[in-house]
Amino acid sequence: MTVETRLIAESEYPDWLRALATGFLRPPVITDEEAAERRAGTDLGRVRGAFDEGRCVATLRSFAQQLTTVGGARLAASAVSNVTVSPTHRRRGLLSRMMDAELSEAKERGETVSTLIAAEYPIYGRYGYGPATTTTQWSVDVPRAGLDPRWSGPDDGGRIDLVDGMDVRKLGPELHGRLEAAQHGLVDRDERWWHQATGLTRLASHPWTEPFHAVYRLADGTVEGLLTYAADDEWGDAKQPLNTATVRDLIAFTPAAERALWRFVCSIDWITTVRSGYRAADDLLPHLLPDPRAARVLTHADFLWLRLLDVPRALEARTYPTSATLVLEVPDAAGLAGGRFRLDASPDGATCTPSAESPDLTLGVGELATLYLGDESATRLSALGRMDEHHAGAAVRADGLFRTGRRPWCPDVF
Repeated sequence: MTVETRLIAESEYPDWLRALATGFLRPPVITDEEAAERRAGTDLGRVRGAFDEGRCVATLRSFAQQLTTVGGARLAASAVSNVTVSPTHRRRGLLSRMMDAELSEAKERGETVSTLIAAEYPIYGRYGYGPATTTTQWSVDVPRAGLDPRWSGPDDGGRIDLVDGMDVRKLGPELHGRLEAAQHGLVDRDERWWHQATGLTRLASHPWTEPFHAVYRLADGTVEGLLTYAADDEWGDAKQPLNTATVRDLIAFTPAAERALWRFVCSIDWITTVRSGYRAADDLLPHLLPDPRAARVLTHADFLWLRLLDVPRALEARTYPTSATLVLEVPDAAGLAGGRFRLDASPDGATCTPSAESPDLTLGVGELATLYLGDESATRLSALGRMDEHHAGAAVRADGLFRTGRRPWCPDVF
């Protein structure tokens, strides 16, 4: 029988969850409680499955998301998640069928971009996605870092306080909202995110360990930073502490708050190693240490992937540091967002319109997505053979428009 791909029915949701667990190599047993909890945060109108003789064998869902672009504007995004194909049904085009339907519907909904976190690098380029942010994770050897062990708190008039999950649910959303307006690459966090991050909502498939929470406050009490971390309990044979603090979340609205929170977690008694969690590749962490070599890179990889669905709207939404004009030829095999566009950009705003002029650059819709948030260089893409420069200097001109002083950052897996 032909395998059918379609939106799922309410009664099929538990079977869809079983297929999801199978695809991610988790035990394929879903309790009624977990199904009910997951269902509460799921829009079935955006959940797709592939069915072979009534059994779900592939999964995909999306949800509405806000992505911060360069300059602070927030784009309507369709966030793609929970993508699996059961091992019995690989290489049959099931993902392509589901992805084609999802992207077409996202465009019809008026969403400007689609986003995802790619478990495997080679998969999503063929659907027009490009890696748009990079993440780095460090392990800090605290005794080697050179920090003053006598340090007891910020010396700028601020303070650090330990708080609990209830405080985080009150303080975190406002702080993150402020950060979204300043940090390109961030995606929004809804109430459900904060509930899961603080253990108010728990899933049986994700064992919960209560973390520690700390906030950085200005002298007037304004919260400027939030840190969540967990710690293990390891001691050496000579009774020396060998404990690791793992940062689950660290968001800061100012560099002072960020520096203070890193110094705090690196100064906790008995902690000899700090694992940073997912940070921007140009994070302050290594170089705020007296000895940056104490921070060893554990992970350095692509993170947020982006798929443009409306090129003019996306290019007009972000800001540009200089004034320039570029004519871009943007092939899109799916026929969703391609065309030739004239971008007239300046610090005062930008317009992007269809054009019949000779192109300055030809680059695929995925390559344009890779440039969009400023994490990649047009000159580098040209050297890699992933972009054609038709007029000398066009790639350098593109770098002047698209590159940003700080790299984009997305800390959240979804």
